[in-house]
Amino acid sequence: MKRLTFLLLVIMVTFNSCSIKFNGASIPPEMKTLKVDFFENNAQLVVPYLSQQFTEDLKNRIRSQTRLSLTQGDADATIEGRITNYNISPVSLTDNKQFTAGSSKLTITVSAKYTNNLNPKQSFEESFSRSKDFALNGQSLQSLEPQLIKDINVMITEDVFNRAFAQW
Repeated sequence: MKRLTFLLLVIMVTFNSCSIKFNGASIPPEMKTLKVDFFENNAQLVVPYLSQQFTEDLKNRIRSQTRLSLTQGDADATIEGRITNYNISPVSLTDNKQFTAGSSKLTITVSAKYTNNLNPKQSFEESFSRSKDFALNGQSLQSLEPQLIKDINVMITEDVFNRAFAQW
């Protein structure tokens, strides 16, 4: 019994000294604050609420998956950027004579710049693009668009988050 207790104690001490994060984030302990600037929509096709929703989705991901405090002033790191592309294109056609779209694809591209003021080598500027196929099936694009945007935002915010904090 003493051996088992000793073994458990060794395992607990070993894991207690390690920094294990199940969300994949590896944020240095000295990093305390992060500033997320508003992501302006510079795409040719502009959805009025996309900038606000993307910015808030990114902030929510950071709030829920890190211990960092979001601030509007000076911060240990900053994420800024812009939406550079919002495009809807046909994926398949249903009729050779009328060229009716059977399914379409919504693509959103975001250019993000991460500045790590504590370790500038980890800073980056990169574009992230994700898309999702959809079929109208008698529905309007306006009725499907909010959920499509939400789904794509989840993917892009995950990409930006992982690039900034997981260093994969």
